[in-house]
Amino acid sequence: MGWPQWGAPVWVASEKGMVIGGFVEFVLAFVRMHQDWAVPIVFLLAFGESLAFVSLLLPATAILLAAGGLIGAAGLSFWPIWAAAAIGAILGDWVSYWFGARYQREIAGMWPLSRQPHLLERGEAFFQRWGTAGVFFGRFFGPLRCVMPLVAGICAMPQLSFQVANVLSALVWASGILAPGVLGTAWFK
Repeated sequence: MGWPQWGAPVWVASEKGMVIGGFVEFVLAFVRMHQDWAVPIVFLLAFGESLAFVSLLLPATAILLAAGGLIGAAGLSFWPIWAAAAIGAILGDWVSYWFGARYQREIAGMWPLSRQPHLLERGEAFFQRWGTAGVFFGRFFGPLRCVMPLVAGICAMPQLSFQVANVLSALVWASGILAPGVLGTAWFK
């Protein structure tokens, strides 16, 4: 067993702009070949998917959905990988909340948000309307996922309210992102 080869770079349009499809193939091949790395890789992907700025660039959703299939197909234990996804998502949102609280509106001028200022505007409108529930449900809507923790920090949402919404939504999100692949492979067996 060695390192998987990068696939031919395939440009794919997604909600996050243009991403290289070969990266997705590479990560999945690596996890297939080195299953002991599944937990830390899933943690890093979930952290990146939840971290403002990085989540706009990282095609983690596709990889995490496919990782669920690998869990079922390779017989990997679901719970450690689920915990890694949940903890990564919690920490990613927590760091994003801190960025929002620390840098406030300066964030709008930072790349890559400076190229998509409408995201913060939409996130703030969603937050003003739904509050804590907006932080919870924002995790499940692609473009909102990366800005809701920032907006919560910018708007000085109380830490406890934020963390309750953050943790509960991460637990549900981790199940929702991994379960389709696990259940799908079990159904096909």
